[in-house]
Amino acid sequence: MAETCPTNSQTLEDDRLNRRMDRIGHKIVVLSGKGGVGKSTFAVNLAVSLSLSGRRVGLMDTDIHGPSIPTMLGLEESSIGGSEGEIEPVVVAGIKVVSIGFFTRNMDDAVIWRGPLKAGVIRQFMSDVAWGDLDYLIIDSPPGTGDEPLTVLQSLGTVDGAVIVTTPQKVSAVDVRRSVTFCRQLGVDVLGIVENMSGFACPKCGEVTGIFSSGGGRSIADDMGVPFLGSIPMDPAVVEACDQGRPFVYHYSKTATASAMQDILDRLAGRAASDTAVSAGGIE
Repeated sequence: MAETCPTNSQTLEDDRLNRRMDRIGHKIVVLSGKGGVGKSTFAVNLAVSLSLSGRRVGLMDTDIHGPSIPTMLGLEESSIGGSEGEIEPVVVAGIKVVSIGFFTRNMDDAVIWRGPLKAGVIRQFMSDVAWGDLDYLIIDSPPGTGDEPLTVLQSLGTVDGAVIVTTPQKVSAVDVRRSVTFCRQLGVDVLGIVENMSGFACPKCGEVTGIFSSGGGRSIADDMGVPFLGSIPMDPAVVEACDQGRPFVYHYSKTATASAMQDILDRLAGRAASDTAVSAGGIE
């Protein structure tokens, strides 16, 4: 019996994907064990911070069922262009962005797909999008350890690692363990854990007050033997920024929350000191 070989189309797609990814210096995946912890907010602000520091940045939204990146960057009315099998990403503030939200007819459309379809589209984001030469590609992955993050980590090739975002509550923090185990089983380095919504930052005086229990992220990081990147307090301005499509870390840079977030972002960027900066522009 003849051996089963990959189809020519599959081989061509793999080659195209590898060529695209080889032109990207650093790839960071943002994960969370549970939804609603601010993972996409962190991914957007990481991309913006890197762009402001002069890096060439791409942001890939792989949350097929709940894409929020277009809203957070004010791109809800944007659509994807391109020709001859190549997809042109939407560019905002110097960041190349792709999301399934750019392909749906309107914001109310539900994407009702099973695993193979989702995996195919995510691979297309890697193989068919004209990313060009990038210093960083930030991948916003949906919560959990299912099809989407699995497809991302198995297809990207060399990855700098994953950042895991959690909130202080035990019900969220315990899911960090599963995310860490997931990364380890796939041979992916955990760059660190971020504890989001850790206390409340007063919008008038900046003082941070504990509301929920805190320290869950640090405790699990210590227990699992991975870096703890820091805590980010809650701030009403974060919600305002996301709803208005304005990157929080830029427009509210003098707040206690933005300062805490920027410290974490700088720590992450510092782990890739070999990349070359290019001139940065402002954000409207």
